[in-house]
Amino acid sequence: MNAKLLPDYAGISIVNLMQSIAMACGSTPARYPQLGALPAAQLAAASHIVLLVIDGLGQRTLARHPACPNLQRHAIGTMTSVFPPTTASAITTFMTGLAPAQHGLTGWHMYLEEIDQTLAILPLTPRSGPVIILPEALPQRLFNQRTLYQQLDRECWVLAPQSIAGSPFNAWHARGAHRVAYGSQPEMFSLIAGLLRETETPRFIYAYYPDLDTHSHRYGTDSEQAQETLASLDVMFGVLLRDVQGTDSWLIATADHGFIDCPPERVVSLDQHPQLAALLTRPLCGERRAACCYVSQARRLAFETCVRQRLNHCADLRLSAELITSGWFGPPPYHPHLASRVGDYTLVMKDNWTIKDWLPGERRYPMLGVHGGFSADEMTVPLIALRV
Repeated sequence: MNAKLLPDYAGISIVNLMQSIAMACGSTPARYPQLGALPAAQLAAASHIVLLVIDGLGQRTLARHPACPNLQRHAIGTMTSVFPPTTASAITTFMTGLAPAQHGLTGWHMYLEEIDQTLAILPLTPRSGPVIILPEALPQRLFNQRTLYQQLDRECWVLAPQSIAGSPFNAWHARGAHRVAYGSQPEMFSLIAGLLRETETPRFIYAYYPDLDTHSHRYGTDSEQAQETLASLDVMFGVLLRDVQGTDSWLIATADHGFIDCPPERVVSLDQHPQLAALLTRPLCGERRAACCYVSQARRLAFETCVRQRLNHCADLRLSAELITSGWFGPPPYHPHLASRVGDYTLVMKDNWTIKDWLPGERRYPMLGVHGGFSADEMTVPLIALRV
């Protein structure tokens, strides 16, 4: 299996890319070092900056498939994602400029002590039980950070698919920007080109594209569906390059995380480990590749013993507090609820193993492609950039 890799927040992560973009667009606070490969002064020399985030386009995927020559041709390096390398954590970094240590989003499922409930954080829906608080009312209670767009000294635009453009999560994290929903891949690229051509007023345009991630999860990273999606994306990227010549723009494309494939025989279901499940005070949170475990003080010795006896072959048991102090989520200062959101322990899965629990009534679904762990394939994303 590929090597382990942790985020490098000192100058080669997506956090550092966002610091470069922020400073190029007039934001003065410097929380993190700039990205060494693309410093702010270089970006600031152009009139416009476009950031295209292709969900799931890890460096492994980009390098393996020959049907993306336009993206490959303009790759200038690689970066690390954040921990965990997953959409909820990394997309929030792109939209706030903050590492998970500051924005506090630590995976798909999160226990939130402010409302004493476990939510799927992007749709803001409870994992189990009734909807107690409507999703529309949750952002102002759960998210206290400013968005990136509220800090930039230029006109900002956020392009998102129709399915999520108006969601409470997306609307909240797009504050300060003009929001536009698109219905298809060609429409997204057409909107980008139009926004660059229609004005000389400096703009920052953030565009998010989800379909590669969707197909990689469902069918696998090397599936025909994933490869076709990547190939069509590459063709449209080439069209964009021709359409925006003369606009004096930086075009940057990257991803929130990479992928690995997980065969069914490498899935650990807590259904098979009832003794271990009984020691948890609430369901697993976080990700299938990095599961946050909540365990009462009285049961911790029994929990540690049980994990080492039953899961030692597939999981590293780590104290979640140590992951915070070791800098996995980013440097201090820490979000006030960070510790409560990562639980007492984290099961960091080895090789291509995953772990999952299922609650009564929960729809069970397989995932062939997965991410959220700290393998190099999950953590490394490409940096594609050119000035036109």
